[in-house]
Order: sequence, then C-alpha cells, then structure tokens
Amino acid sequence: MGLGGFRKRKHDNFPQGQKKEEKENVNPSSPLMTSFKSFQLELDTRHDKYERLVKLSRDITIESKRTIFLLHRFTSAPNGEEILNESEVKLDAVRRKIKQVAQELIGEDMYQFHRAISPGLQEYVEAASFQYFIKTRSLISVEEINKQLVFTAEDREETTNTTSSSQDKQPNTWSLKVTPVDYLLGVADLTGELMRLCISSVGNGDIDTPFELSQFLRQIYDGFTFIGNTGPYEVSKKLYTLKQSLAKVENACYTLKVRGSEIPKHMLADVFSSKTELIDQEEGLS
Repeated sequence: MGLGGFRKRKHDNFPQGQKKEEKENVNPSSPLMTSFKSFQLELDTRHDKYERLVKLSRDITIESKRTIFLLHRFTSAPNGEEILNESEVKLDAVRRKIKQVAQELIGEDMYQFHRAISPGLQEYVEAASFQYFIKTRSLISVEEINKQLVFTAEDREETTNTTSSSQDKQPNTWSLKVTPVDYLLGVADLTGELMRLCISSVGNGDIDTPFELSQFLRQIYDGFTFIGNTGPYEVSKKLYTLKQSLAKVENACYTLKVRGSEIPKHMLADVFSSKTELIDQEEGLS
C-alpha cells in the first residue's frame, strides 16, 4: 500500500454479483428473518414512544415555566388570590400532560424512559413547590407531589395514540411517581425562584419576606449539605447554585438590617441588583 492509500477491506474481494446473489437467496419467511423483523418492530415502537415522551416533557417544561412566571406577579398584583387561582388552572393543565405520560408508560419500565421525562418532571416540581411555598411558606413533600399525580379515567379523551385493543386493557387509574432525584433537583431549582421573589418583594416595599426566605433557604441548604457528594452527581452539582441563591438573599437581609433605614424603599431593589451583579463577578473570578 502506497502513501496516502486506503487499506482494502476484506469484503471488497467478493464480486458484486456474488453479494447480490446472496441477498436474493435470503428467505424472508425464515425463522431468523422473522425474529429480526420482530426485533425491528419492537425497537421502532420503543423509539416512537421515547420521542412522544420527549415532546410531552418539553410541553410540561414550557407550561411549568409559564406558571412560575405567573407566580412571580404575586408580590406586585393587587389581588394575589386571583394569581393563585390562575396558577392552579395552569398546573392542572400540566398534570393533564403528565397523565398522558403515565398512559404511555403503562406496562413499561419507567426507568427505561426516565431521561426523556426527567426535565419536565423537575420543572413541574419547581412550579408546584413554588406555588405551595407562596401559599403555606413551607416546602411540599415528595409524597404530596406524587398524590397530585394519581389520575382517574374521567378524561378518557386525553388518551394518547393507542390501539383500540390496548384501550380496553387500560386501568381505571394512572399514576406517575416522581423519583427522589427529580424531586431534589426541582427543589434545588426552586431556590433560584425564591431568590428572585426576595428581590421583587423588597422592590415592592415588603421587608419581612426576605428574612423568611433567608431562614427557609438556609434549611434547604443544610439539608443538601447532608447529602453532599454521596448523592447523585446532578444533585451535588446543584449545590453550588443553591449556595449562590442563599448568599444573595442573605446579602439582601444584611443590607435591610444595616442600611435599611438609610435607603428609600423604592431604591432598595436597585441596590440589591447591583450587589447581586458584584457577587456574580467575584464568583466568576474566583
């Protein structure tokens, strides 16, 4: 073989006519070909289901984010009860999407499709826990999250594309359990929303909420530090972002306590925003 040449592959030694003849001699009804066709059908069906779940997870993520954006208006809205009622309607729509996920996973091992649905479930946990905190000033449990994800057969028109025979075999109830890892990742993302809630509350003249949020975030941070590096990699990676959110809220509380009487209320949010940018820059340089 000369310089820059290509090594000749072994199957290139066979004439093209011989390859064609071998293909023609394959019996499509042989047991081997029948087995491979069934494997092909099974893999195609699984791939199609995975793609449907990815699309549903994307829809769940989008609608959950819209719910979070709506809930951020709670501090500035004249009637917060209307915001909570509207957020409940949006979360019900998200749960209908999750019901379709549960129907897709009937008879399947959820963990084989977990990567397809995990982003949507994390975002739902974030939205549901954010609403729960605004209502009760406490953290929703994973058991309470899973109670909300038990569905009945009353909305049968929501059923995803399945055959009529499989519809007859469907149970009267569906459920989808959020895994502990998805719950923890959703709670970790919640801390970022609580940090934004703290800044917006101060901008609206509410100087009590930041101190409540500081204690709440400190409890969450302490809980995550107990897990530390012994938990899943994704959870330990979120610890840094959680620490950032806690530092920004504690910085806001410090400014309120020390300089709150000096700074007019309408300027406090600007002061916090500038200090938040400084914290980000310092952490980026370190």
